[in-house]
Amino acid sequence: KVAIKGIERELICPACKELFTHPLILPCQHNVCHKCVKEILFAFEDSFADGGSESSNQSSPRIRITASSMDRIDRINRSGIKRNSLTPRSTLFPCPSCQRDIDLGERGINGLFRNFTLETIVERYRQAARAAIAIMCDFCKPPPQESTKSCMDCSASYCNECFKIHHPWGTVKAQHEYVGPTTNFRPKILMCPEHEMERVNMYCEICRRPVCHLCKLGGGHANHRVTTMSTAYKTLKEKLSKDIEYLISKESQVKAHITQLDLLLKETECNSERAKQEASQSFEKLYCVLEEKKSAALRAIETSKNVRLEKLQTQVEEYQGLLENNGLVGYAQEVLKETDPSCFVQTAKQLHVRIQKATESLKSFRPAAETTFEDFVVDTAKQEDILGDLSFHSNGLEIPEINEEQSRVYNKALISWQCPGKTDSADIYVLEYHKLNKEEESVTWQKTEVCGKSKVLSDLDDDSSYSFRVRGYKGSICSPWSREVIMRTPPAPVFSFLFDDKCGYNNEHLQLNPRRTSVESRAGFPLLLGSERLQVGCFTTLDYIIGDTGIAKGKHFWAFNVEAYSYLVKVGVVPSSKIQKLFHNTPDVISPRYEQDSGHDSGSEDTFFDSSQPCTLVTLGMKKFFIPATPAAPKDPASRILPLPSCLGICLDCDRGRVGFYDAGRMKCLYECEVDCSGLMYPAFALMGGAAVHLEEAVTAKDREYHNYI
Repeated sequence: KVAIKGIERELICPACKELFTHPLILPCQHNVCHKCVKEILFAFEDSFADGGSESSNQSSPRIRITASSMDRIDRINRSGIKRNSLTPRSTLFPCPSCQRDIDLGERGINGLFRNFTLETIVERYRQAARAAIAIMCDFCKPPPQESTKSCMDCSASYCNECFKIHHPWGTVKAQHEYVGPTTNFRPKILMCPEHEMERVNMYCEICRRPVCHLCKLGGGHANHRVTTMSTAYKTLKEKLSKDIEYLISKESQVKAHITQLDLLLKETECNSERAKQEASQSFEKLYCVLEEKKSAALRAIETSKNVRLEKLQTQVEEYQGLLENNGLVGYAQEVLKETDPSCFVQTAKQLHVRIQKATESLKSFRPAAETTFEDFVVDTAKQEDILGDLSFHSNGLEIPEINEEQSRVYNKALISWQCPGKTDSADIYVLEYHKLNKEEESVTWQKTEVCGKSKVLSDLDDDSSYSFRVRGYKGSICSPWSREVIMRTPPAPVFSFLFDDKCGYNNEHLQLNPRRTSVESRAGFPLLLGSERLQVGCFTTLDYIIGDTGIAKGKHFWAFNVEAYSYLVKVGVVPSSKIQKLFHNTPDVISPRYEQDSGHDSGSEDTFFDSSQPCTLVTLGMKKFFIPATPAAPKDPASRILPLPSCLGICLDCDRGRVGFYDAGRMKCLYECEVDCSGLMYPAFALMGGAAVHLEEAVTAKDREYHNYI
């Protein structure tokens, strides 16, 4: 049997958040209760009539139009869609599942099908839920029936048939007291806890508790004064009645005492608050900063934890729905039980799409969140700095956030931040940073004060990771520290150059900007005329351009951006001795593999072209980064194709004779190879078809002024 409880999420109406009642299938294949559809449509009618005012959607206790639905009403009004005044309700229906405006047609609700399959499954679930909380008969053979009454004398529950069998007419059991089904069986006669088979029939005046005759004869109450139960009942009842009468007669006095106690409560509350304030002021100077840092760290960890748990829990629920007899799969199994073809088809259409999406997500599984919290580092090594940084925390100052998109590290580091509320509530900001070093036990933060919302740092080491954080100050009050952001510096000093517009520059195919920092390949009319004579199997010419400055020694790094629309771009380095060969080897080349008399296979041509290259280049294009086919590279071609980073970098080490290609955003090396650095080395670029390359601009003080202005 299918575990009905596991598919409850599939049986909840998205409008009223309750089990479906007479569900209707919308044109978008989602289901909504019949009553919910009517209430939403009537609410929309009132909103249209009142011009979309918020006061018009308060009539229904079950359904309330959300802000997004009100925005859709305004959009429909602005679009000019007119409503016939004779029609009782609009034909546009806002689906609560997909948040789209669904056209129900001229018939409106009358044109919707009732989902009998879903309705049957819901009814099965209701029956299972009732059976789960029902009190079952204690004497039925499996499966037990639901009990209809409970016998207080037998302390058991019975169905109608079993009660007749065990309480036949004309017997003593027929006189037993019975009530409705219950699990709370209160005994009619109080039994002695020490002698379980004996009833209590006496009252011990010394211990003030009921006892049985065995307790008096040889038990713990043998020498105690006892009385009969009836005498004790009468005596205690009289005393209780007199005491109650006395209290009632003193009602005015009791009220006066209550008033006095209320005043004492308020006075005690005020005195305790005053005492708390005095105690807090005594300790505030000692642990204010520590408490602030603790709260900020715990909040950050808790926030990160909640976000990760929510993502992981959502992923768990999605995958639980793929288990047999549970969630989506369980619901699909229930749908397969439908024998009516028309009912099955109308339900299974959208269900099949969901099953296909679940199958695709299963093939590409990866956790929705990381489980490590390595980014949350608490600094407790420098007690003097912590005490010297003591200040009061105010909720009025917002916690600044470092903007990782606007911050960048190149020749210098530009760190930019902003406040969530977009208000500059702080008078000054303090930016702290330190180099990440696993060998150091203590961390020493470097501090700088900033009047704006950005700072350019020039004292960072190459090929290192740094952690940054910022806080705001307003007088003596400061905000908590922002979340720490880790950024990595380039692997070598930045090499500055421009595109060379003289050496081999082809102005018919390439176009430089006035500053010579961007180059674009123009696949226009001249290229079309040049390719008129070409037939199948011809390679068009690559247009080369180099940097205007060469490198003789040392280690250098430069970065650039390749436009996403670029068809083919090659980047790398070229020695000065091969520059002439690079630009004079420009005629169109016919591939031997396409010549009828060639006789070459595909492998020999690849070797030929690799060995004939005058410079070291890698290929980019169509948003991909292609690792060259070398003996050390993976044999699978697909594993040599990587997504194209937003910013690429090249690191040339002339002393070691190696060149590396980097993801400049993360400063991660994608590919490295040997290169001959016997002469001057120049940055080289080649473009074909529609393509563009932009050199990364150096970080200057103007960048700080620009970010402070915005």
